[in-house]
Amino acid sequence: MLYADIMEKETTWKHIIALESVWLRHGFPLSYYVDSHSIFRFIEKRDSIWRKHHLKTDETDPQWKKIMRECRVQVTYALSPQAKGKIERPYRWLQDRIVRTCARENIRKIEGIREVLFYEVKRYNEHQVHSVTGDIPAIRFEQAVRGGKSLFRPFKVPSPYESTKDIFSIREERTTDVYRKVSFDGIELKVPGVDPYEKVELRMIPDEETGLTEIRFWHKGKLVGTQKVKSNDLKRVHL
Repeated sequence: MLYADIMEKETTWKHIIALESVWLRHGFPLSYYVDSHSIFRFIEKRDSIWRKHHLKTDETDPQWKKIMRECRVQVTYALSPQAKGKIERPYRWLQDRIVRTCARENIRKIEGIREVLFYEVKRYNEHQVHSVTGDIPAIRFEQAVRGGKSLFRPFKVPSPYESTKDIFSIREERTTDVYRKVSFDGIELKVPGVDPYEKVELRMIPDEETGLTEIRFWHKGKLVGTQKVKSNDLKRVHL
């Protein structure tokens, strides 16, 4: 298990943090195998309340999928619970152990539950012999990497971007007005060095510790400015 955490609420940003944690450590994977949750996939009718009604399934990308496309990581969707069987089994096992431990030790707060999770993941990865492979998962993974059998490729920030912030971010596109400003969630933002009526891409990076979101303005392949605003004023970063 390359990443595990427990959250009070599942959001797009939490999934982006998970991508960053794994990719910076191990590199780009070949593919992700996920379900059809709205964080991973736009589906006609189910999600069209947020989009133009003529859009068909997969004709627009959620934020998570945009990162996948930009970094050339494939996405495969499991279309049924049965299709996810190999994924679900270890998670059911993990969930069962966490629930039993928390009930036995009367752990009720998320901080304590997280400690139990991390302990079980470490035990699963580094100590437990896998029932199918007959190997300890961490050792098997390290052997695959050393033997050139891993499907991870080295992480590199795709051109023309300059920072991992530009990759692990929430993206929106806006057009500047006559005053060279763009409006986002009711907030007007000045974009330096860009003419009126030009398209600008906003790449947003929330910081939970400071409560601020850094907005990086990109125009025609160049970073033209940055600005920080209160995260609570931006609805999109909480979805």
